[in-house]
Amino acid sequence: MNPGANQLVLTASIAELSALRYTPAGLPALDLRLEHESLLQEAGQDRRVLASAKAVAFGALAERLVKQAVGSNWRFQGFVATPRNGKNLVFHIQDFSQD
Repeated sequence: MNPGANQLVLTASIAELSALRYTPAGLPALDLRLEHESLLQEAGQDRRVLASAKAVAFGALAERLVKQAVGSNWRFQGFVATPRNGKNLVFHIQDFSQD
C-alpha cells in the first residue's frame, strides 16, 4: 500500500443530519451533508465556489456532532474515501471545531 496523503480541511455548515445509527460492531455512526460557500481566485479571476459533500463520523465524534444545529458553521478535518457500494467520495470526519 502506498502511504500517500489524504487529508481534507473544509469550513462548512451542517445542511442535514441523519439520526445516530450504530455499526454492526456497535460503534455510533452519523451520516450528514455539509455545504460550503466561498469566494476564491482561479486563473486570476474571482470564483464563487459552492460545494455539497456527503460526510460520516464515528464513535464519540458522532455523538458530539449529532448535537450540533443544522445551519451551524464548523471547520472539519478528515479524509475522503469511496464506500464499498458507492461511486461518490464520502468525507470521513475525524475532528471538528468552531470556525
